[in-house]
Amino acid sequence: MVFWIIFPISLSLVSFIGTWTVYGLALANTHVCSLSDWGSDNYCKANHTTGCCLVPTISSSGTKSPENSLFTATINAGSFLFLLFCIFHHAHIMERHRLHSMLSKFALVFGVVAALGAFTAGNCNPGDLALPHYFGAAISFICICFYTVFLTSLTGKCVLTGYEWALYPLRIVSTVVQTIVTICYTVLFAQDQHFCVHLSAIFEWMLSVNLELFELSFAVEFCFFSSFMISNLLTKREEEKPLIISMS
Repeated sequence: MVFWIIFPISLSLVSFIGTWTVYGLALANTHVCSLSDWGSDNYCKANHTTGCCLVPTISSSGTKSPENSLFTATINAGSFLFLLFCIFHHAHIMERHRLHSMLSKFALVFGVVAALGAFTAGNCNPGDLALPHYFGAAISFICICFYTVFLTSLTGKCVLTGYEWALYPLRIVSTVVQTIVTICYTVLFAQDQHFCVHLSAIFEWMLSVNLELFELSFAVEFCFFSSFMISNLLTKREEEKPLIISMS
């Protein structure tokens, strides 16, 4: 049903509009430096925490009030929608291509863990709970890399729309970008030099936009999605229970 394309579009728009609005508010309140400001001497440091601005990462943009409330709401909404996205896509594969169910289950696991990691990061303010925030963010970034790899592989193996000839190469490019930029971001984020830290912030925003475009491409698959696929997935799980009990 065409109605279902609203779902991946909403997921991408909520994440995109929410995070950039948070950045805009943080920039307007001089809580973060500009992404285009490569030579700023006003960065907050260990011995300089007042009258300065933070590195413009997604996390630091949502550290201070009032934008921290919108940051938490955006991440919570995005995590929940992404979790549903993972479940719905798995239901689609199970209905149309059960031969690749194991690959789809692996993707589902990484997707669910990524959503939980993002939820943790969104609800732990990096200014107060830095360890759980960055741990959740790290888990989310890593699992999203694996998730994009699995979904791209499923695109090449499963015919769901008839447009895989165009979607598959686009998703390969998106997955390669996501993986390479994640590695670069991880390495640069741990550095002390101003240039490296600022570049890591640029990479983080690139990761966010690239993932949103990747998710948006699944609007094509969701044109062929139907709610009965979810009910069939649940029904099949219920039917498997007696078999599991009898074997035990």
